[in-house]
Amino acid sequence: MNNIVPIAPSRGKVPESEKVTINLGFVDLGHIDLLVSEGFYANRTDFIRTAIRNQLTAQNDAVRQVVARKMLVLGLQRFGRAELEAVLAAGETLEIRVLGLASIDDDVPPALAQATVASVTVLGAFHASAAVKTALAGRMH
Repeated sequence: MNNIVPIAPSRGKVPESEKVTINLGFVDLGHIDLLVSEGFYANRTDFIRTAIRNQLTAQNDAVRQVVARKMLVLGLQRFGRAELEAVLAAGETLEIRVLGLASIDDDVPPALAQATVASVTVLGAFHASAAVKTALAGRMH
């Protein structure tokens, strides 16, 4: 049985961003540097973030449709030990589906995660201990 667990208050600071590395051709990079030097953008990062936001805005309707169709939680979904123990006690399992950040607290033992998480689908970032990620490796899509 699927169960949606409410997000518990955060015990630790959740990072606000994830680092992404991209390779650009020299001509594209030159265009970006030209726009930066002319004052259109503060720096390369400002240009790239603006370009990404513009594309996300342009594709907003498609994103909303896919989020609804795939039943994704939008934003942050965090699972702590108490929440997963409650799922286990109820004899249920979770299908974690997130567009954003899914997080399993560091105090969650791998066996508890394995017993309570049926699948993990994350479009964005998934934060958990290395041991929990290993325990769930076969269930991550």
